[in-house]
Amino acid sequence: MDNEMTRREFLNATAVTGTVLLAGNLFPGVSRAQGVVRIPEADSILITVLADNYVDATRSDEKIAKRLKRVTSPLDTAPHGEHGLSYQIETVVDGKSHCCLFDFGSDPQGVMKNMKLLKVDPAKVEALGISHDHWDHQQAFLEIMRSNKDAFRKGTPLYVGEPFFVGTYQRLPNGNVISLLGLKKEDVEGLGFIKIVEIKGPAPFIPGAYFTGKVEQVTDYEKVPPRFVDKKGDDYVPTTFPGEQAVILNAKGKGLVVLSACAHRGIVNTVKHAQKITGIEKVYLVMGGFHLTGAKPEVIQKTVADIKAINPQYIVPTHCTGFEAVEAFSKEMPNQFIINTAGTKYVITV
Repeated sequence: MDNEMTRREFLNATAVTGTVLLAGNLFPGVSRAQGVVRIPEADSILITVLADNYVDATRSDEKIAKRLKRVTSPLDTAPHGEHGLSYQIETVVDGKSHCCLFDFGSDPQGVMKNMKLLKVDPAKVEALGISHDHWDHQQAFLEIMRSNKDAFRKGTPLYVGEPFFVGTYQRLPNGNVISLLGLKKEDVEGLGFIKIVEIKGPAPFIPGAYFTGKVEQVTDYEKVPPRFVDKKGDDYVPTTFPGEQAVILNAKGKGLVVLSACAHRGIVNTVKHAQKITGIEKVYLVMGGFHLTGAKPEVIQKTVADIKAINPQYIVPTHCTGFEAVEAFSKEMPNQFIINTAGTKYVITV
């Protein structure tokens, strides 16, 4: 299939977006109307997990999850696992294939090992995105880029939410504050082939995939933990992660695919935000880090209940969701639940 879409075709397919982004810039306090982001339907979607916390080299295929297959050696099915997250997203829209990378994990050698095992071709990548500036989503970025600089396309966009390059911090129980290792803008620009694009509102990633923009918080229980802070002068103040991005896809005839990274502003909020800005109620897949590790039992219970009410076809908790929440989803939504493992491909076709 032809894997090129002209800029004009992309803009025509997402014509309403310019108005949405302009309105967001001019009137930041005004909520966007329901259904103003029109994501082109994807005939197929392939999400490949390049990094995640959990590895199981012998697990079988399950529902839409396709596991690594042994070819010549047990090492063929032994991917790297880490406290980190990275995805490759591929779509087919109007017969044309597109590819992007979303988040990059923490260990560059481990993530690149998985990229090789999973046959990821940097030359196919049209765009890059980082959900937020924490180390477990971007620490491997620079080394992956440097090691593949001759393969990536010149001018490849890197999408990040505003604010991003200021960095965030964490307050430890002993009162000390540590940096969470934000990327430096000059280091990214110094790579020489990447164009940084900072976004405020919903924005196209590749055809068939959109960034959420700032996720509206509507639940009363999904709170950002107070240990996460921003630096303001000499002081540290609680952060709300206004620039954290998730990705929304529109699977033809099936509904929304909501792909989160950490969902610091809440996974239920993220899904409801996706439904609101697209005007699409039907949800096919909710997948990603739900940031429920260490959460109070009542918060986990409310989250599971609200996701269950949304009734996605599949639910795939990853990364920072935490054992207790993963277990709760598996018990409450057994027919929809899929356990994720690093190296898994999620295949969604018409």
